Amino acid sequence: MKLTTHSEYGLLALLYICRSKRGKNIPLSKIAKAQGLPIKYMEHLMQAMCRAGYLASAKGKYGGYLLNRPAEKITVAEIVRLFDGALAPTGSASRYFYKPTPIEKEKKLLKLMREIRDLIAKKLEHTTIADMC
Repeated sequence: MKLTTHSEYGLLALLYICRSKRGKNIPLSKIAKAQGLPIKYMEHLMQAMCRAGYLASAKGKYGGYLLNRPAEKITVAEIVRLFDGALAPTGSASRYFYKPTPIEKEKKLLKLMREIRDLIAKKLEHTTIADMC
């Protein structure tokens, strides 16, 4: 598993919002500036997190973003899967994004890839945004 900038930036934005005042909309410009992220790129990521139910947004003078779910209920695994898909190192070892691959011919190698997937998934599924705040 390798994180893309989508996941990295999405996690950084969530952490910034989590650390900000509860119940107050945080403008994207403030998030982007504080975390050193490109605002145009972030607009698409924030929309995706809103559609997925992790964030709520408001427009206008006091607009911005806030968590739509408690930070304790959002896992790092959810955000990584939202942007990057499978946590498994290969498609044939993936539980949620299975794709046949040539590695399946070697049962011990496939077993190793599944063990790696399980270790990564266990850690990321048990780590919340609140834990990172």
